[in-house]
Amino acid sequence: MLNLESIANETVDGLTKGLPPGMAPLPLAAIGLQDWNLLRGDLPFPSAVIRDSALAHNHAWMRDFTNATGVLLAPHGKTTMAPQIFAQQLAAGAWGITVATVQQLQVCVRFGVRRVLMANQLLGSSAAGEVVRLRETYPDLEFHFLVDSKAQLRLVEAEAQQQTMTRRLTALLELGIPGGRTGCRTAAEALALARAIAASSVVDLAGIECYEGLQVTGDSARDAEFVGGLMHAVKDLALACDREKLFAGPTIVLSAGGSAAFDIVARELPIRLSLPVQTILRSGCYVTHDSGFYNRMLERVKARSGSVWQSRPGLQPALEVWAQVQSRPEPGLALLTMGKRDASFDLDLPIVNWHFRGGRNTTPQPAPAAWKISAMNDQHAYLRIPEDADLEIGDLVGCGISHPCTTFDKWRLLLTVADDYRITGAIRTFF
Repeated sequence: MLNLESIANETVDGLTKGLPPGMAPLPLAAIGLQDWNLLRGDLPFPSAVIRDSALAHNHAWMRDFTNATGVLLAPHGKTTMAPQIFAQQLAAGAWGITVATVQQLQVCVRFGVRRVLMANQLLGSSAAGEVVRLRETYPDLEFHFLVDSKAQLRLVEAEAQQQTMTRRLTALLELGIPGGRTGCRTAAEALALARAIAASSVVDLAGIECYEGLQVTGDSARDAEFVGGLMHAVKDLALACDREKLFAGPTIVLSAGGSAAFDIVARELPIRLSLPVQTILRSGCYVTHDSGFYNRMLERVKARSGSVWQSRPGLQPALEVWAQVQSRPEPGLALLTMGKRDASFDLDLPIVNWHFRGGRNTTPQPAPAAWKISAMNDQHAYLRIPEDADLEIGDLVGCGISHPCTTFDKWRLLLTVADDYRITGAIRTFF
């Protein structure tokens, strides 16, 4: 169980983005007791909210998926950087949390996470020194970082040897693909590096890692061939390392899995070796899901996963950004109080899902399909609508987003809401 008391007691006020202007200071834990409702106009806009019911559904869905496939889950913490959500993920059965930087590792450790994968290369004297310090300070911390070159290994060794260490560092060898991101490009290069890690005076080889996400296209046949091929390359490398007894420790970690084709990873990566194998997915976006890219990818996941998964409800978009109509300068255009500082725009622009007019509606109404956001500035969104659209200045527009990672990092505080948009609490981020 994580220690979230410092978050609950943190004082926030009207200077915090998303909270009412002029609000007197109060503990974060008291936000859900203020009887605020987004639809009633109790909050400023834009407002980023997480629907409690969808979040709970997604935790249960991924728990059931990993249980059914027999893999472990270390969701990528960079998606939310929210220890409160980390706690929910761990309570739902996650093995640990994945990070990308040592700063993110520090956040995890501070709040009590004790199993962490860093799906990135450890580099730099300050970062390596902090890893050694954390491992010495917290003997129960299990932490693995990535290595993909002998040059990087030498730098880590040089820094570690300057520290007082009672525990060896543990690394995952990263296997990459030609033209891809990081990782060894060939099996021969990877095996040579594995031998070097095994011979290191301070680093143990704990397993093999890869990342397939950037290559997933949504073409199921092509994705199955590519991802399946990469998983088999990882297994072949693991078998070679196992034959030479290069792995140290009681188990062997094999890890992969973005949020677009995790089903293929879960099906293709598990293998039997001479030691118990921990097959660990790192999908992070599932927790709030989205209304764009990952929603499209989920349809492929369900289609590949058989009738049981096709028939049950899939992941639900839990993250929404709400804005007001602030201007109707032209018949077919409305400007919303939301921009690039508030919602993701790197994969798709926000998707208009809901329309609400106070005094007329009691619940949000589905927005017409013709309403589309065409562009965003820092603080404005351009909503293209039919010239005769029933949309007035002051109306509320609720948007789904595409790629939750780049919406979370725009908010220090996101509010949680019941299905009637009553504010139930707040989630603190640590970007």
